[in-house]
Amino acid sequence: MNKKKLFSTLYLFLIYAFLYIPLILLTIYSFNQSKFSLFWKGFSLKWYLSLFHNSFLLKSALNSLILATTSATLTTLLSLIGSLGLKYSPKANKNFWLAIINLALVSPDIIIGVSLLIIFTLLQLKLGFFTILLSHLTLCLPFGVITFLSTLEHFDFNLLEVAQDLGASEINVLRYIFLPLLWPAILSAWILSFTLSLDDVVISFFTTGPQFEILPLRIYSMVRVGIKPEVNALCTLLIILTFIFVGLAHFLLERNIKGGKRT
Repeated sequence: MNKKKLFSTLYLFLIYAFLYIPLILLTIYSFNQSKFSLFWKGFSLKWYLSLFHNSFLLKSALNSLILATTSATLTTLLSLIGSLGLKYSPKANKNFWLAIINLALVSPDIIIGVSLLIIFTLLQLKLGFFTILLSHLTLCLPFGVITFLSTLEHFDFNLLEVAQDLGASEINVLRYIFLPLLWPAILSAWILSFTLSLDDVVISFFTTGPQFEILPLRIYSMVRVGIKPEVNALCTLLIILTFIFVGLAHFLLERNIKGGKRT
């Protein structure tokens, strides 16, 4: 092995170690019998059993999953519509709206959160699920639009015209040609939006109400008095769920690509 290859391998190892060692440690200590995570006192599942009796954590986790799923689905739909509109817009209008989108991408979360709180206060909207959903849509939409635009820039729209010339209806063109070819971008936008919504803290802090508490804010409030072992157990379950979800997404993408090659 030459020095260049050895250096690149070591570099990748350090990057992956930096990313995944904290997750591995968290998972290991979720099975720690000790109440204090720094001391290993033996293997135990009691924190997982305790977790399922902690109604506050479970309710917060369920709220987060409902919010992230709803936000990701709406973001994907609105981003697709918006990106198609930008694709066919005049160049001057397209450049203007792209500048607005890029500005939203680089704006600090705290500024977005405070601005949305002011708007909701002026509109006299009660802080809760609806306001935090609007906030997460504001956060995720620019990322979704950019994801679709990067795909549409290389999309061959002649395929749609050829299908219509051969007698395919607009519904069939949409169902059997456009959406399958755009499936990787749809899945990518959904996963990205789901992740952004699930772990947002700053914007959610300003735009949610006492009646709708999400998991990141619940954990943030617990950190100030010390993290309970149940949080390690819950985070481990979320990590496992994430890996399953990402694996399923990869499987669907591979299946879609192979199906496209066969056709």
